[in-house]
Amino acid sequence: MTIVAEIARAAGDLAVKIRQGNIGIEIKEDESPVTVADKACEKLIVEQLSAAFPEDGLLGEEGAMREGTNGRRWIIDPIDGTRDFIRGTRAWSMLIGLEEEGKIVAGHAYYPGYQEMYSAAKGVGAFHDGKRIRCGSPKTKAEALLCCNGLGFMHRYGFAGELVDWISKFWTVRSMGGCLDAVMVASGVADVWIEAQAKPWDLAPLKIIAEEAGCVTFDFKGVDTIYGGNFAIAPPSLADEIKEFLAKG
Repeated sequence: MTIVAEIARAAGDLAVKIRQGNIGIEIKEDESPVTVADKACEKLIVEQLSAAFPEDGLLGEEGAMREGTNGRRWIIDPIDGTRDFIRGTRAWSMLIGLEEEGKIVAGHAYYPGYQEMYSAAKGVGAFHDGKRIRCGSPKTKAEALLCCNGLGFMHRYGFAGELVDWISKFWTVRSMGGCLDAVMVASGVADVWIEAQAKPWDLAPLKIIAEEAGCVTFDFKGVDTIYGGNFAIAPPSLADEIKEFLAKG
């Protein structure tokens, strides 16, 4: 997977370079922003993945799509956290995940602002710049740091009226940015991540990184999938309790 890390870093370098000039912000049909950098980075990632893995399929946020011939597909978010990229924070990343026969089996999440790489492969482990990472093991919510993302969409769910009271029972709550929150949980810096709105490309590498770090991943219905439109990551010690609450939605 070294070549994929190199591709992610190259895309990150390109985004940083584009960020120094006119990033050309547009608004997509779903009201999310897209910049020149999003499109250019996806083009770079797709071209280099296609050269390295010509038989694999592709699915990218900015329109890349190709059927593979071998049951493998790369799922790409060229800039996850475009709003952070626009505003100049460092909470954005290049996400590249590998799906094989419907299962996410490997992935990279590169954060150019920090020059940090998170990666994982099925059965191999999860790593931060080459160092093995593991999730925490809080016994109760009162010991756990919750990352809660997509608060503007939480009103859609049946648990919305109970949310403030529920999150008040955690040790503390943070919202650093979706992709950053996820790897914080995988690293044991935070403990739980709930994301109210997400697409497959937002989640593919984050899922395998979290799982290989010892976490449990699921959508708000408790299903182990990146296609549910929302997502949660939790340590085994709290997973059932988190699932029970989110299932009210």
